[in-house]
Amino acid sequence: MEFFEDKKNWGENEVKHGRAWNKDELRIKSNSDLHKLWFILLKERNMLLTMEHECEDKMELFPNPERLDKVNESMQNLESIVRERNRAYFELETGESGERPGKLVSNPLGLKFYYRMFEHVIPKYANRKWNETHQFNYRGSAVHKFLRFYREKLYNVKRKQRNRDRNEVIHLLKRFPNMDRSVIAQKYPTVDIDNILKQDKVRGNYISAKA
Repeated sequence: MEFFEDKKNWGENEVKHGRAWNKDELRIKSNSDLHKLWFILLKERNMLLTMEHECEDKMELFPNPERLDKVNESMQNLESIVRERNRAYFELETGESGERPGKLVSNPLGLKFYYRMFEHVIPKYANRKWNETHQFNYRGSAVHKFLRFYREKLYNVKRKQRNRDRNEVIHLLKRFPNMDRSVIAQKYPTVDIDNILKQDKVRGNYISAKA
């Protein structure tokens, strides 16, 4: 029954819960406490997943689904803290990070990804199965053509997003001419506000005092 929530919360539309563990709080805990906390969070995540599946099966509302997101965030922060301590230990003892080595490679379509290396019993040149499933680098005119169109698509996506942000800033300045510029710059860092203010588009339907 520990895979299910407390019976007092069954049928409730809202369940009280706390926030996620942040990294600063986890850094001051010992390795033993982190080990215990990991299994507590794992147990909580299993319970929430079970309740979520049960609610979907019963066609009922799963109360406060953000609890699962907070548990996952806590587990990710805890894992990052453990890796920080492992890196510090290995760098102190051996001068290396202790992380699995890797490199940036290209797949057969020319798309780059980070490949983490790991040990094999069979050498690379004799491992036929590994060579069949790991084809790095790319060649051929068809792949170059695909990459050209793919880069063009990515550029168009960024260009359209910049235009949308620019139009949104123009709309805001037109409606609220006394709006704080620093807030707009923080939300839309890619927009040149000074250049927009020089244009007539941001002038609303009002008469300037200098007119």
